[in-house]
Amino acid sequence: MTRVGFQLQVRPELLDEYLARHSPVRADMLAEIARAGRRNYTLFLGEGGMLVGYYETDDDAAAQAYLAASPVAAAWEAEMSRFFIDLDGRPDQAATPLTEVFHLEDQLAAAGELPSPATDNESSSS
Repeated sequence: MTRVGFQLQVRPELLDEYLARHSPVRADMLAEIARAGRRNYTLFLGEGGMLVGYYETDDDAAAQAYLAASPVAAAWEAEMSRFFIDLDGRPDQAATPLTEVFHLEDQLAAAGELPSPATDNESSSS
């Protein structure tokens, strides 16, 4: 499984419309994302329109290729491209990838530690 993070910049003057387009996303596009093999797909919006996305997939190249060839995704991305600053190409194909620098479960596994849920006493003493 691969974790993928990416960043885009939403035009500040279009933030309200961008949010409206994602509340909810069209059902056919949701289905295409799932068919592509992307899971746990999440978008986070920060100050000034900074958008950070995250998803998990077993084969990111195959997921990218599937979406690149999808008429449903092509139509959605054509509609969405006007929302982004400094983007050369489709948002789903041209977003700036982020480098993963920390993942708790990986580091716990490497250290031979097993994560355990915090109890009420442990969390209140922190």
